[in-house]
Amino acid sequence: MEFFDSHAHYNDEKFEEDRDEIIDLIYQNGITRTVCVGYNLIKSKEALKIAEKKDFIFASAGISPNDIDDFEKRKLEEIEILAKNKKVVAIGEIGLDYYWNKENKNDQKELFIKQIEIANRLEKPIIIHTRDASIDTIEILKEHPVNKKGIFHCCPLNQELIKEGLKLGFYISFSGNITFKNAKSEEAVKLVPLDRILIETDSPYLTPEPFRGQRNDSRKVKLVATKIAEIKNLKQEEIANITYENANKIFNI
Repeated sequence: MEFFDSHAHYNDEKFEEDRDEIIDLIYQNGITRTVCVGYNLIKSKEALKIAEKKDFIFASAGISPNDIDDFEKRKLEEIEILAKNKKVVAIGEIGLDYYWNKENKNDQKELFIKQIEIANRLEKPIIIHTRDASIDTIEILKEHPVNKKGIFHCCPLNQELIKEGLKLGFYISFSGNITFKNAKSEEAVKLVPLDRILIETDSPYLTPEPFRGQRNDSRKVKLVATKIAEIKNLKQEEIANITYENANKIFNI
């Protein structure tokens, strides 16, 4: 059985001491594809370096709304150059975050739109980070259509956001938070058709139950698949196969 972790951060400092060891372990445990996701220029470069060392790892490049200090024309130009590499399969993570950043909403929107334009020039999908910003996120996606669509990463369990995202042709990715107590994940997961669903860890964050609080890695994507399988009345292997195929499709691998 093979799994595709569609979103992980092996470029994070929490993997500094044992990155190579963990990357080898995840492959040995059946996680045979993953995307190492960038969130600013430096971390996007690191994601690509990691991806270039291993055939089963791919990268994304982008500046997140929580790295708004990187919002400079020069850095966006470098993101675009970086994203031309064949191992960079998406622009991201990009989007809006009004939970952590309430004072710079206009800058966030401008940065989001400019990176959508990069994605369209390069004909690549986007990886969306949205938190407490559902209405503005959907509005931007409607006003600035993304040619190759993309993914709502670690999708908030907001039924209206999911419905609108699906209408626009996007994929919905679930992470370890759907296993949390009181997550109310069942209705959100049921909304997503099998041909549009993905799994991820967001490693080293959002570790699923019963390991919540520990450092996460891609091996625990199996717990996300298990939870979705329970909700969908399917086997874990079926969810593994479906999400693997979906990830290959959206990332054009």
